[in-house]
Amino acid sequence: MTSRLEKLTLYRLCVPLWTPYRLAFGPVENFDTIIVEAVDADGNAGVGEATVLTGYTDETIDESWRAAKQFAAELIHLDCEGVRAETTRLGIKFPFTATAFGTALVMLAGSELLQLPGTASVPLVGLFQAKSEDAMHTEFQQLLDAGYRTLKVKVGFDAARDAEMIKLVQRVVQGRARIRIDANQGYSAEQGMAFARSLDPAGIELFEQPCAADDWESHLAVARVSPVPMMLDESIYGLADIDKAATLKAAAYIKVKLMKLVTLDALVQAIERIKALGMQAVLGNGVACDPGCWMEACVAAKHIGNAGEMNGFLKTRAPLFRVPLEFRDGAIALDPQYRPGLDMANIERYRVDSLVCGRPVTRAAVS
Repeated sequence: MTSRLEKLTLYRLCVPLWTPYRLAFGPVENFDTIIVEAVDADGNAGVGEATVLTGYTDETIDESWRAAKQFAAELIHLDCEGVRAETTRLGIKFPFTATAFGTALVMLAGSELLQLPGTASVPLVGLFQAKSEDAMHTEFQQLLDAGYRTLKVKVGFDAARDAEMIKLVQRVVQGRARIRIDANQGYSAEQGMAFARSLDPAGIELFEQPCAADDWESHLAVARVSPVPMMLDESIYGLADIDKAATLKAAAYIKVKLMKLVTLDALVQAIERIKALGMQAVLGNGVACDPGCWMEACVAAKHIGNAGEMNGFLKTRAPLFRVPLEFRDGAIALDPQYRPGLDMANIERYRVDSLVCGRPVTRAAVS
């Protein structure tokens, strides 16, 4: 921060989606989002986001909101060094919640990680959800016309049916786009192995997180029989998990998300560690609104060479930023002159609760 923290405003939002986002642990119809706006004594503002989806994280929206309110009341009294230390501490138990604060403060400080030397384009994955062959042909053509060249297909529901569905996807796509398969922890070891063995690797870029986040043995069992590269997502929270994946040779790809890592600096450090250990980093959160997606896209523009998964902002019915992110030709189009600010009409429309914490006025200031 360039000057002391003066005010923190917290918003708890329920942001509706255009269509339900179908995952192995249930459909998502709304994003449960916490927005933190930090303002310093000079009137500069920074915005951070935590969208809490239990299953992606152990946090729940109710727990996170309680923690955020308590934390904001403590944070407003601290100096810059104390703010940084306490945000790191909060991230140990509540990484998503802490990220809303950590990224708001990073933006407030004018981090160079959010500054681009020129225009940039960050390609995104397109979500491929159709189930019947006719619907697949229609949806695939729509995705191609929109500029997508990497598709994500959700599995983790029924291994045998999922396997047949992937074969059908491959027939429809015919090598015209890369295919990412994501099980979202939906399989047991036996189910995951049966599904993996059924795969024809043609056109498949990777197979993501077949088994429960903490069940490394099951994931390794699937990885040993898989004919396609594996990716870990929910298993990865920090550098220790990245190191473990490399040591076990558990994955060729590691997905990272800003909301697990609290700050942009930590996110870049994780990406560089993944590369140094001989794996590829994939970046992006499909369950995030435009503040989180914009920040991830700024990092991806400089550090990632494959399709990003920061497409959550396309799923919501309205943006949280006053000037919406620009989506063009299957990519987020980044303008170095872009200055994000909250759309207060939409914030109010989706607001469930809010809290304002201001620095107490001292006697000297009143006298």
